[in-house]
Amino acid sequence: MKIILSFLLSIIILAPCEAQKVKPVLNLVKGNTYYTVSTVTSSILQSYNGQNVTVAVDMTSKTAYNITDVKDSIYTMQVSYANITMRIVSPNGTVEMNSDKKDNTDLSSSFLAAMINKPFSVTITKSGRVLEVKNIEAIINSIFTSMPQIDETQKAQLKAQFMQSFGESAFKGNLEQTLAIYPSIKVSKGDSWVINTTLQSVMAANISTTYQLQDVTDTYYQIHGDAKITTPNDGKVSQINGMPVKYDLSGTLTSDIKADKKTGWVIEEKLKQDVSGNIDVQDNPKIPGGMKVPMKIHSDINTTDR
Repeated sequence: MKIILSFLLSIIILAPCEAQKVKPVLNLVKGNTYYTVSTVTSSILQSYNGQNVTVAVDMTSKTAYNITDVKDSIYTMQVSYANITMRIVSPNGTVEMNSDKKDNTDLSSSFLAAMINKPFSVTITKSGRVLEVKNIEAIINSIFTSMPQIDETQKAQLKAQFMQSFGESAFKGNLEQTLAIYPSIKVSKGDSWVINTTLQSVMAANISTTYQLQDVTDTYYQIHGDAKITTPNDGKVSQINGMPVKYDLSGTLTSDIKADKKTGWVIEEKLKQDVSGNIDVQDNPKIPGGMKVPMKIHSDINTTDR
């Protein structure tokens, strides 16, 4: 009898235990408001005719997401910026922009200030995929319409830059980079999955990220991501400062994320991005014959929920 009991116990002890599976998703509550506070620090190294030029860009922003409707696995929210600041340091000097600054002569700060507390609509899935961004470009259009003191050519150029940085495509790509991180199936600690996203701002980029569930605590999921970044080889031409350009860039992005176990909202995210390659400026009146500009970009992005 003792032998049989010992044998049964050995089977129980030695039998492999199936790891507990979890399904991290967004579980947001209608009427609640969630926040992201992001700090971006970037260093851009460009080479012109053998000379290296460095540009440093710092940006901070606080964004509010108020959940207005929940249907099945779809969330509708009203999104608005609470504040935005930017600082650009280049060989031409330093430019500082602050949405809290009250100075009508500072046009850049006035543009940012006009974006504050102007709600636009965003629809996302429980997995963080952005289905639609509405009205943000109407807000940008109204900002430039209400500022007639700017030269029309300059206005058109500034408006294009704003659309590239804050328009629907740019906002969708940035939000998905933060929230579109969840697997389509249940996973166990140590499991990996792949998420493909597209970033569309000043340039277009395809991002393929392999995420891994590193830990599950009582309060949050710990997720690590390793991504490859490539610009599409589709021959499309973008515009920078009124000049046609093509991008040939690639790089990596690593992310360490803590997502609230109850809501799925990202409570802390640290990203490091390194991209390098060439910008091919096409023939144009400003640069006859065009030129190829080697470039390296390093960015550190930290996001919290408060």
